[in-house]
Amino acid sequence: MKKTFPILFIIAALIITAAIAFGIKSTKTVDWEESFNEKSNKPYGVSIFYKELPKLFKNHKVRTVYHQPASYLQAHSEDSFGDHIAEGSFIIIGNSDYIEDDSIDELLHFVDSGNTLFISDYYFAQKIHDTLNIDIDYIENTKDSISYQSLKYFNLNDIAIDRNEGDNYFSKIDTGNHTVLGHSKIDYKHVNFIRAPFGKGNIYLHLEPKAFTNYNLLKEDRYKYAEGVISYLPENDVYFDSYTKIQTGYDGNVEKESNLSWFLEQLSFKWAWYTALIFGLLFMVFNAKRRQRIIKIIKPLQNTTVAFVKTISNLYFETQDHKNLIDKKITYFLERIRTDFNMDTAVLNEDFIVKLASKTGKKKEDVKKLIDYINWLRTKNEFFEDNLIQLNKLIEAFYLK
Repeated sequence: MKKTFPILFIIAALIITAAIAFGIKSTKTVDWEESFNEKSNKPYGVSIFYKELPKLFKNHKVRTVYHQPASYLQAHSEDSFGDHIAEGSFIIIGNSDYIEDDSIDELLHFVDSGNTLFISDYYFAQKIHDTLNIDIDYIENTKDSISYQSLKYFNLNDIAIDRNEGDNYFSKIDTGNHTVLGHSKIDYKHVNFIRAPFGKGNIYLHLEPKAFTNYNLLKEDRYKYAEGVISYLPENDVYFDSYTKIQTGYDGNVEKESNLSWFLEQLSFKWAWYTALIFGLLFMVFNAKRRQRIIKIIKPLQNTTVAFVKTISNLYFETQDHKNLIDKKITYFLERIRTDFNMDTAVLNEDFIVKLASKTGKKKEDVKKLIDYINWLRTKNEFFEDNLIQLNKLIEAFYLK
């Protein structure tokens, strides 16, 4: 041990010296990526606005949508398998170019039924342009990087937005139907916020999404502008889009980042963590030669039904592994269909539903509800206990009736 101590001391000194040298030379840079992510605390994330939504819409439900609007709104429509009927305001801040045509149709149907759509982005899907008869143009900021935002029908001084190389504005609107609610100004005023009635509801289009970011909400009194814009929306439930607010560190399941990631971004914490890992590894290496490993006494598992059930329940329910159990239940159900009724389960379409109902003698409506729910689950990336319970109820009802 006496011989290894100088080696450990030299290694520790080298690590500490490298950490200090790296800390002096390195400078922390600010990430100005416009992610518009509600989980991001970076300048152009929208975590502050997202956390303030429940206060802005008191006594109303604020839900986060992690799926394409088409699949979410269809699932939460009347006579569908969602846990409620979607009614209220659908809010999209930035990155709206992901919206596909079927989602645009579903959002328009949502508005036509008496609801509200609010989109704040630099441009919109072409189908929205064609439907509402609007055009968007761009003006470059040649003097400085500041533009001024203002609202009509709202007692508020112009709000400055800096770090703005230019402004998008509405170069064409339907003046007979659309209402101008706000302007942006570089050299002169341009329309950048309108309300367009559609069916029984309204569509609000806004062209400065940076106004809702952390950087601008925390600077001076710019939060008043964001409050003013949102105040035009009716008091009802809110659906906040999060489908495309994915930045580095997130995957398709939109899972939360590890709590360790924040510490690794802090230089001092990072080197402390790496130093602890290195010393821990060295401790294990040098002590492995001196000490015999403890032989753990493992008691054999009792071969009883109760112990087996407890083990399985711990594997799936206590670990909240809903996706694994849902996948297995669907696989087992389809295997029984193939075995009992000699049917191909590769494509679960309308023809499959009709054949299955005919062979089993079940009502087509009951079979369709089960198969539609399975198809819907296959499109999801995140599962909850309610999804598992609903699937189990539908499968048990299929065999009991």
